[in-house]
Amino acid sequence: MTISEGTTVRELAEKMEVKAGEVLKRLLGRGIMATINLSLSPEMASEVAKEFGFDITTVSFEDHAALEEIETDQGGVLTARPPIVTIMGHVDHGKTTLLDAIRETNVVATEHGGITQHIGAYMVRTKNRGITFLDTPGHEAFTLMRARGAQVTDIVVLVVAADDGVMPQTIEAIDHARAAGVPIIVAINKMDKPDAKPDRVKKDLSERNLLVEDWGGDTVSVAISAKMKTGLSDLLDMILLVADMKDLKANAGLPASGTVIEARLDKSRGPVATVLVQQGTLHVGDAFIAGSINGKVRALFDDLGRRLHEAKPSIPATVLGLQGVPAPGDRFKVISEEWKARQIGAYRMQKQREGQLQKSSRLTLDHLYQKIQEGVVKELNLVLKADVQGSIEALANTLERLSNPKVKLRFIHAGAGAINESDILLASSSNAIVIGFNVRPDQGARALAEKEGVDVRLHTVIYEVADEIKRAMEGLLEPTFQEVQLGRAEVRNTFKVPKVGVIAGSYVLDGRIVRNADVRLLRDNVVVYQGKISSLRRFKEDVGEVKSGYECGMAISNFSDVKIGDIIEAFKVEKVVAREMVN
Repeated sequence: MTISEGTTVRELAEKMEVKAGEVLKRLLGRGIMATINLSLSPEMASEVAKEFGFDITTVSFEDHAALEEIETDQGGVLTARPPIVTIMGHVDHGKTTLLDAIRETNVVATEHGGITQHIGAYMVRTKNRGITFLDTPGHEAFTLMRARGAQVTDIVVLVVAADDGVMPQTIEAIDHARAAGVPIIVAINKMDKPDAKPDRVKKDLSERNLLVEDWGGDTVSVAISAKMKTGLSDLLDMILLVADMKDLKANAGLPASGTVIEARLDKSRGPVATVLVQQGTLHVGDAFIAGSINGKVRALFDDLGRRLHEAKPSIPATVLGLQGVPAPGDRFKVISEEWKARQIGAYRMQKQREGQLQKSSRLTLDHLYQKIQEGVVKELNLVLKADVQGSIEALANTLERLSNPKVKLRFIHAGAGAINESDILLASSSNAIVIGFNVRPDQGARALAEKEGVDVRLHTVIYEVADEIKRAMEGLLEPTFQEVQLGRAEVRNTFKVPKVGVIAGSYVLDGRIVRNADVRLLRDNVVVYQGKISSLRRFKEDVGEVKSGYECGMAISNFSDVKIGDIIEAFKVEKVVAREMVN
């Protein structure tokens, strides 16, 4: 039997076809004084149900409602819906210009003074058909949606400048789109420039296994100039063609469900959210739940600020009537009873306050063997970051040989440079492990990895990376040491002292710097040197440690190439009890 989160005593009793009083008696026997309207935790509901001979599974309310809709087949015929498109690419390659050009050519200037209201998504019409564009350019926003479980994009338009070619963020965008399993249309922009070289772009893309159609591949490409507004109609035609091949359909007869694209607190209108309807039809007056926020639709507006009576699949709409501000990526679901929406919202709010919201289980190397044995893991997703491209190629070649019949290694992104928040988001949404070779995560990435529960493994020797993953796959991974970060300091100045060497005049950013501690010197988040602190002073006095917010001077043993702006990271290595692996 399947139940939804926040199921009450009365609802559980009705599901099991027993009297509510019998359920209350079982709860009282466990020392719980309850009423029939008490929301049960998944664990408690499962324990009580077992006493009546039921084995239950708890799913989110939205998933449970979707299951019921499939079972009851509430009608309706599946009808074609407009495609939902996200534009991605490297910075300065013209993503925003392209969005503006498409918007301007499709919005009548006389409507509302020619001003299109920014609602995070908008619809354009071409050849009597609609296309919905998500106004969230950048792969971070795209992947943040996926990390929250919201797969809203049907097609990705990859913008590449003809005079610049494939750049690091272009490669990241390709990897993010592939991880989502979304078809890519390449828009070769800036064709109006005299130094435009579209063939070079196509060649660079082919090296990333993205072969365009006129080179014998299956990826659609269109030459455009967003600035001159040329090629836009061809791009829209290609989007419709790819959408036709995907045969995008939805059931407009169901209660509406979809995703929150963005939300804010408006001074005059209160909480306002832009939602993208994915199934069903949203009407004024509908009660709904969006994440942990409930409400009732008081008014609907389109991207031009016009009032709507209803919003059908793939239609973005601004909703008024929320009791709070939901988070982008939260799932949105219409509920027939308003009291049920309030109940689910209160239950989720309570769980948030208690810090007990269930998170998706992140894969770690420590539990990889167990997951393989259970048949849960068929592929091990990896995000590789290294100091130089040569290291990436060597790592990839070494790790590819580790694939075996039980589990295949899959590289969803590989690139040179520090581990950033984008890498952590991609790993989070794809349940991947991040491997860093001679690089470190920046502060934002470190905090996000801890919050999302992403496993980040840092190494300086290639064979150690391969050995760790191999041992994890064989169930032999038994770490006996772990690194504990002590603090970070930024080099603000350098001084040469006779018989001592170079002293780094530093400011402690966080934590503490301890004399004789192990340190790494980071330059642009790439490890330049690893050693020990040989001298630590405040003014002219030797000190044992310097805490956050204070300045100090330090010397690193056998190293003098310290530069202003470098980061010195102090750490210690502690011995830990070996973890048992499940056989």
